[in-house]
Formats: sequence, structure tokens, C-alpha cells
Amino acid sequence: MKKAFAILAATAAIAALSPAAPVSAAEAGRLTWGECSGKELPAPAECASLDVPVNWAEPGGRKIRLDLARLPATEPARRIGSVLGVPGGPGNSGITDLDYAAKNLKELGRRFDLVFYRPRNNLWFKTMPAICKKPGITLEDPRSRKRFDAQATAMTKAFRACQKADTTGLFAHLDSLSMARDMEAIRAELGEERLSFLAHSYGGVASIAYARLFPQRIRALYVDGVINQAAGFNDQELRVSAVFEEKFEEFVAWCANTPSCALHGEDAGAVWRALVRAADRKPIPATSPEFGEGEMTGWMLRQLAFPAQPGQNHADWLAFAESVDKARRGDGSGFGAWVLSIQVWAWPGVLAMNCGDGRGFAAYDDLRAYRRAAHKTMPNLGSVRFDGLGCTGWPLKVANPPRPLPPGDLPPLLGVGSTYGDVETTRTFTEMIPGSVTVTYEGPGHVLWMMGKKCPIRHATAYVTDLKLPTPGTTCPAE
Repeated sequence: MKKAFAILAATAAIAALSPAAPVSAAEAGRLTWGECSGKELPAPAECASLDVPVNWAEPGGRKIRLDLARLPATEPARRIGSVLGVPGGPGNSGITDLDYAAKNLKELGRRFDLVFYRPRNNLWFKTMPAICKKPGITLEDPRSRKRFDAQATAMTKAFRACQKADTTGLFAHLDSLSMARDMEAIRAELGEERLSFLAHSYGGVASIAYARLFPQRIRALYVDGVINQAAGFNDQELRVSAVFEEKFEEFVAWCANTPSCALHGEDAGAVWRALVRAADRKPIPATSPEFGEGEMTGWMLRQLAFPAQPGQNHADWLAFAESVDKARRGDGSGFGAWVLSIQVWAWPGVLAMNCGDGRGFAAYDDLRAYRRAAHKTMPNLGSVRFDGLGCTGWPLKVANPPRPLPPGDLPPLLGVGSTYGDVETTRTFTEMIPGSVTVTYEGPGHVLWMMGKKCPIRHATAYVTDLKLPTPGTTCPAE
């Protein structure tokens, strides 16, 4: 999940389709579907668009246009309804998701229209002013209240400059409550009394917001590799990092038994800990094709260097060991591409897609408490998370703070997550709703239906189609 966060900038930048002839459904009361421009989506895909308010508190004010794509049910006589895909990122395009993984949803698409859309945060990511992509500060783990306050002040200044340059008004309305209201507008224009949903990764945050606002509109909700924003981001990140720590110990044992590991014959864990201590004292030079030259501290390495998933034939762990060996000799080239991407999390435009959902630390005491918990349970990888530090300077009221999901008329949910962190956070999500089930995928992966994992897709199809949940404790073997 760490690297999934780190490559947000790359994944969100993938181009999305636009309708050949965008038509607002505001007056017609229903979407008008037509031919899609471009050739990215498989036939018989149809496209439409929907205008929604930038600020839902001012429905008559400025509008933005959401692009949608649909694969109609292939067995229309047996059609049940529509499934709405809720993309992750934040900032990814659901239309790109559909293009990438439509082949994995053929069985589900027999009886459902598959509807995916380009959310407001993807529109923002692709059009944000240049100043919004300028880091507000070089992020660090502040070791004093003074440094914490200085970092927050610098980020507040960057946020204000980004907001001033924004001509769309979106900067202040990228929270998941706004996303949820967009989802409800799509439901209404589809003409569906209740919708089924496929939510993944950060799309789980929008799904919680939707469940909070419109529980009666959910027919089925499948969540895949999501985080439980209701429990708070810090809680979720500690859970994921604890799993990564377990995987690091597995790496150390694997390296000790693998002659091809560059650290074989040494205590790989001790070498790593010595490296990060040395890098905190004297940062290591590194370069990145995307981010240029920079320096890596031990704090940065703990965040982004270790790949919890070993890769095919342990290729990623082999590369990690080799990079550690180079880095302790002053060559940070093996880590530069990943670790220097940390500066994306000081871009005010990226953080604007997170801070409204309550990411970050409200005060320095909160940060210190998190640091203590992280170091206590994770001696190798524990540290203050980079993806929450920038939000300490958020200048606006948090629109969608983490809080318990109130009891409601929600149906039982189905969750799926891999043993590489996702199942821990996904389970805390589904446990909020009585009768829900989380299936454990016993292998690596993130967003398993997009990866084409057959067992999770089979359970998702049975659940959404027949509202049939698997037995609690069900697992899927690694594929």
C-alpha cells in the first residue's frame, strides 16, 4: 500500500475518455448515452455526462461535468440493475478502471449495466494550476513543536496560494462527502431506486460517506482493498505498517537462506537499521527520472524503500537487498525513483484531495503519540507517515472528519483484501456493518478484481448478483 500511495501522481495522470457529445441530464431527468470518442473502451461501451454543483451547498451555483461510461448488461432480459464503480487514488479515473479491467467483470456484466465515471478529484488532478504541484516544503518528521508549527505554516501558505490560483472552485470541495453526493446524483439520473457498488482503495472513503448520507440507496457494496476512514487514517496506517513489519522479518529470514540475496551472510535487518540511522545523520544523494536530484533521509527510507510484496521469483526483494547494499556505500540510485516521490505529498493540489477527509495530525501531541506507537510495534519501518504530514497546514474546516458510522439500514457488505495489509483495513470497514463478511486473499495484491484474481471475482459476482455472502472465514488461495 505504501507504493500504491507513492505512485498516485502517475496512476491519476492516465487519460480518461470523454463523451463524443457531452449532454447534461439536469433538465431531462435522465442520462443520455451515446458513442464514446476514442477507441480505449471495448464495444459496446456508451458514454454520457452529468453536470453537478462544485459546492453542493449551492446547487444553483457553478457546475462541473462528470464523464461516465457504461457497458450495458449482456443479458438485458435478465437485467437486475446497475453497478457503479467507485475509483481510488484519490484522483484516479473510473473510466480508465473500466478500460483496464472490463474483461474481469464479464460474468457480473451479464445482468448488470457496468457504470464507471471520472470523479471530481480526477478532473481536479488533471487541471490543477501549476502552483498546486509545487511542494510547500521538504517534508520531514518534526522532532519539536517549533519544527512542527513551521512545517504547518509553510503548508498553509502553499494551500492558500493553490486555492487563490484555482479558477474552478474545486479546491475547497474535494472531500468525500462531495464525492458521495456526486454518486447520488449519478444514481438518480440512472433511474435506479437502489444501486450496487464496487469500491476499491481510496474509493472506500467515498463509500463510507455515501453510506452515511444515503444508506437506503445501497443494494450491495463490495469493497476491495479499502481503508476505513471512519476509524481514522492513523489507525489504518498503523495496521498496514504492522503487516509490512511482519513482511520485513520474512525478508530477513529469506535473505539469510538465499545465497543470491546481496546481504546474504549478514544480518540483513541489522544492515538496514544501520543504514537508516546513518541516513538520518547524513542524507544519501539520489536521483529520480521524474523528480530529479535529491537526498534520502532514514525517515524517507523507512516510508517507501521496502517492498512488502516479494515479486515474482522474489525479484523485488532481490532488488531491495541490492539497493540497500549500494546505499550503505553512498549510492542511493536503487531507491531514488520511489523515495524521492515523497515530495508529491507536499503538493497542495494532491493534499487537497485528502485533507478534507481528516487526514493528518491535529496537533504536535497527536504526532508524538503516533510516533511512539509506530516505533514500539515496528522497529524496522515505524515512523511518522509522510502522507499525513502535509495536511497539518490545511487552512479550511475539515468537511468529512473520521467518526463512527451511525447505525442505519445498510445491507451486509462483502469485503476482500490481501494478506499484505489490505485485509486488515478492509475488515475494519466491513465489521462496522452487522452480517458482513471479509474474504482473505492469501497472497500479494491490491484491488484484486482489477488484477483479475478469479476467486475474489467469483465471490464478488455471487454477492452482487444474488446478495449471497460466503461463509465467515472464507479464504482465497494465492493465484
